[in-house]
Amino acid sequence: MTHFLEPEEVDYPLTTREGWAAFVAETIAPPVVLPPAALQRLPEPERAEYDQVREDYHSQLVIVSTPTIRHVAATGRKRILLNRHQYSARRGLIVSGQAGTGKTTAITQLGKNYEQLGRRRGEVPSKALPVVYVTVPPAATPKMLAIEFARFIGLPLPSRYSQVEITNKVCDLLCTLGCRLVLIDELHNLDIGTRVGAEAADQIKYLSERIPATFVLAGVDVEGTGLFAGRRGGQIASRYSLIPTSPFRHKTADQCGAWQSLVATLEESLRLHAHQPGTLLKLSPYLHDRTSGMIGSLSHLVREAALDAILDGSERITQASLERVDLDESAEQQNLPRTRRRRSRHEKRTA
Repeated sequence: MTHFLEPEEVDYPLTTREGWAAFVAETIAPPVVLPPAALQRLPEPERAEYDQVREDYHSQLVIVSTPTIRHVAATGRKRILLNRHQYSARRGLIVSGQAGTGKTTAITQLGKNYEQLGRRRGEVPSKALPVVYVTVPPAATPKMLAIEFARFIGLPLPSRYSQVEITNKVCDLLCTLGCRLVLIDELHNLDIGTRVGAEAADQIKYLSERIPATFVLAGVDVEGTGLFAGRRGGQIASRYSLIPTSPFRHKTADQCGAWQSLVATLEESLRLHAHQPGTLLKLSPYLHDRTSGMIGSLSHLVREAALDAILDGSERITQASLERVDLDESAEQQNLPRTRRRRSRHEKRTA
């Protein structure tokens, strides 16, 4: 017999209306850490459940308010206000930088905070859809982009529908639903050097004219894709401000302080029984060296080390436990000598 998940149990992707609504409503509450005596009295099934709650928590961990997140939030909010009474040529944002520098987190937090605030103030009707979040598929065509919007809304599309028909239905429905912020991620998937890619870029411009919303785009090193080149690029450049993202630096006192603040926030969020507060803060130079200042790599490193600490029962993070975590290959390649030494030690232990 086939068993199907109940609707509330489905893990919808963020690029759907249901997934986005769950993301907006989500609050990550730190679990209570039991004192040693209470922990010892827990029966085995309850201890397993207690550990699972902490595992789930550390798999998400905390969203840190980085300078990029604050910049995108502040600038995005002002763009939404500026565009409120604009009928054309609305101003938007493009967030661009290396992979792992927090672009997706920045734009999705902008959308989440905007929608939460609007609903709290009663400015957003219950049936409204104030924010749309889609990603650009590889080798995107104009029709593929329109379908991504339709999929987010949950709009059924007969296969016979043309690009123009899908686009018109998407624009009409989003106007009806009161969409005011459109987030488009993975912009680097547009190959502007091809006819299809250029037409897809035109589709985004067309959608921004038809939908009375602020458009915020994000992608890897977008300025190097040719998006701002030529007559078509000139139109885009005249309407969008570019917010670059980069790894955290670690040279000046201010740069080191910003990195330490980030590390300290992550450490304070840990819910481990034997972890010594301040351990990660003391290791902040090592953490920067290991991750090359990439917030995505740092988050991965700390979260996986925390999960290991729960699974192996050590309940603490040390430099030795951090060394056992395999990071993304980009971060590992940045530190090849260290990576080779670490992998060599691991091979000796497992031989």
